[in-house]
Amino acid sequence: MKTSNAVRDSLLTVLAPAVWGSTYLVTTELLPPDRPLLASVVRALPAGLILVAVGRALPQGIWWWRALTLGVLNIGAFFYFLFVAAYHLPGGVAALVMSVQPMIVLLLGVGLLGARIRGIHIVSCVMGALGVGLLVLQPTAGLDLVGVLAGLAGAASMATGLVLTKRWGRPDGVGVLTFTGWQLTVGGAVLLPFMLVREGLPDVITARNVSGFLYLSVIGALLAYAVWFRGIEKLPALAVSFLSFASPLAATLLGYLVLGQSLSPVQLIGAAVVIAAVVVAQPIRTRRHAARLNVKPTQSV
Repeated sequence: MKTSNAVRDSLLTVLAPAVWGSTYLVTTELLPPDRPLLASVVRALPAGLILVAVGRALPQGIWWWRALTLGVLNIGAFFYFLFVAAYHLPGGVAALVMSVQPMIVLLLGVGLLGARIRGIHIVSCVMGALGVGLLVLQPTAGLDLVGVLAGLAGAASMATGLVLTKRWGRPDGVGVLTFTGWQLTVGGAVLLPFMLVREGLPDVITARNVSGFLYLSVIGALLAYAVWFRGIEKLPALAVSFLSFASPLAATLLGYLVLGQSLSPVQLIGAAVVIAAVVVAQPIRTRRHAARLNVKPTQSV
C-alpha cells in the first residue's frame, strides 16, 4: 500500500465515525424519547433495503450465515446498545465508554487475524483512552450503570464485527454497497420484532422526528457504513478501529457549536491527544519504514 493511498483511505474512512458522533445530538434533540429499538430499526432497515434493491444480489452459500452474523454484530446489536447508551449517558461519556473498542480489536486480532501486538499499539490504546477521558469527562458528567454496560456491550459487538469483517472480506463480484445493504437489512430485521413487542410505534411522529430518522438512515447508515466497510478492506483492523475516536471528537465539537457548550483547555489537550493516537495507530509509518528497508511489512492488526 502506497503512503498516499493509506492517507487517502484513512481520511475517507474517518468520515464515518465523524458522522456517527452526531448520533448523540440527533438522538436527544430530534428523536422520540426512550425508544432505542425504534431508532435502531428506522436507522438500519430502510437504508439496507434500498441498497439490496439497487444491488439486486442476495448472499449465497456460506455468506447467508456470515451476513447474519455480521449484520447482528455490526448493526443490530451495536445500534441497540449505542442508542441505549445515548439515552442513559451524556454523549461524551457514552463515547468514552465505547472507546475501549480498539483494545478489544487488538486482542481479537491476535486470535482471529494472526496479528502481533506491537508496543506502538499499546501506546496508541493508552493515548486514545486518556485523550477521550480528558475530552469528555467533566465534573458534571453523569454515570449510569445501564448506560455504561450498554456502551461496553456496543464496543465489544462492533469490535468483533470489525475483526470478522476483516477476516472474511466480502464475496467476489459483490460491491461494497450491496455488502453494506445485507448487513443493514439483517440488523434492522433482527431488531424489528423486539421493537414492535417492547416499544411499539409512537402515537405521534413529528416533522422533527422524521428529519432525525432521515438523517440517521441516509447519512448515518447508508453512506457512513459504505465508507466504513470500504475502509475495513483497505486498512488494518486496528487502524480502522482507532478512527472511531473521531466520534467523541465530533460529539464534543457539535456540543460546542450547536448546544453552546464550552471547551476547556483540558478538553483541547484531550482532543490533541486523541488525534495523535489516531495518527500513531495508522499504518503509514510502518509502511514507509518497510519501504526504506526494502522489506515486506509484517501483518498488522
